[in-house]
Amino acid sequence: MTHLQLSDLISTLIPGLEESRERARHAARGGPRRVARGTGRKPSLTPADQILVTILYLRKHSLQELLGQLFNTTAMTISRAVKDVRPLLEAHGVHVPASTARLRSPDDITRFLAPDNLKIESAC
Repeated sequence: MTHLQLSDLISTLIPGLEESRERARHAARGGPRRVARGTGRKPSLTPADQILVTILYLRKHSLQELLGQLFNTTAMTISRAVKDVRPLLEAHGVHVPASTARLRSPDDITRFLAPDNLKIESAC
């Protein structure tokens, strides 16, 4: 996926992601919001980060724990992001093929991105 394709996908999915988040919060509150938008705790992942994390996870590049380390959040937050974004990807007909690379630690990522193209094979 090119940078331009990712940007287009993010632009397409963000409104749906924010709408589904607001719907879930409306149901949890039992009614309309009582305070203005933008107040309260800020999410640890931006909508764009949630989409990127989901794509990386679906490509099976790395575990939720490693993605949590990379994005400075928890594996639970990564899990929630995947749960929220996956239906949007499916609704837009986006299929994310799995990769052959398996990244389990930050060192694996460094080796994977190294200029000598030394790739990591599945250790399973």
